[in-house]
Amino acid sequence: MIQTPYLLFLGDAPDQLAAKVAQGIKDWRPENAVGQFRMDGCKADLGLEDMTLAQAQAAGAKTLVIGVANRGGHISQAWKAVLIEAIEAGYDLASGLHNLLNDEADLVAAAEKHGRSLHDVRIPTVDYPIASGVKRTGKRVLAVGTDCSVGKMYTALALDAAMRERGMKSTFRATGQTGILITGEGVPLDAVVADFMAGSIEYLTPDNDADHWDVIEGQGSLHHVSYSGVTLALVHGGQPDALIICHEPTRTHMRGLPDYKVPTMQAIRDVALSLAQVGNPDCKVVGVSINTQHMSEDEARAYLAKVEAEMGLPAVDPFRHGAERLAEALEAL
Repeated sequence: MIQTPYLLFLGDAPDQLAAKVAQGIKDWRPENAVGQFRMDGCKADLGLEDMTLAQAQAAGAKTLVIGVANRGGHISQAWKAVLIEAIEAGYDLASGLHNLLNDEADLVAAAEKHGRSLHDVRIPTVDYPIASGVKRTGKRVLAVGTDCSVGKMYTALALDAAMRERGMKSTFRATGQTGILITGEGVPLDAVVADFMAGSIEYLTPDNDADHWDVIEGQGSLHHVSYSGVTLALVHGGQPDALIICHEPTRTHMRGLPDYKVPTMQAIRDVALSLAQVGNPDCKVVGVSINTQHMSEDEARAYLAKVEAEMGLPAVDPFRHGAERLAEALEAL
């Protein structure tokens, strides 16, 4: 088990979105977030107290969590001095990057010398099956996005919370490093061998009570040429009964792909639904989640009303206004 609480390491994150792992932990497990550690040039800020390693340790922090999700998921050489200093000071390290802590000889040597643990949450711990496509009992909802990092995890977590408040049976199913660090379990989907990705989601969402909902954390986008594979595995392996479209309206291009425009919500709705109905012909699109963080309150409400009128579906910003209307839409199925 990863020891809590955490000091969240933001390194030299180039923007706020690059620190989405740390942001998710801070927002959904604030009791585990003692403070933040930022290097020179860091452009992200969680609003937590900036702490040295010694200050955070005095405040109770036990693990330094790499809270940055960079393109390619690599451990920057610029971070190494801080990471090794943390180990020497008595911290464990935790990371969800593709570049594993345990593959870095200098980190391994430091951890062995000082008796500390290196936690790589992006290592599959189960021999997952190949997907069978057999229909499972219970219900499932999946968030699908027009792009990466538009709020699919936040939508799922907020929806799970709203459903529980309504007395509905619900379980958040983590499929990425941030969700796993928040909940302590899940499938690191983008580290699963391709043939077994859909099967891992079948494994994650097994038979359940007829009125129980698995709220599946979305990944990537069907329209993103870099990361569409994980999304399709979720769509087919999850066999969702319901889809929620997620969108961030201020993007000028796909994340990391300046030559690709962000698709419309209608386009992602049509593609996602047609693919979902391969595994579950009864699947429906039930709502739209809009990430309005870069809009004023008046702009956000006007945009949500416009989307609702155009799409004919409830449109909400679940982080700003709650996910109750999405929970209502699921309850009505």
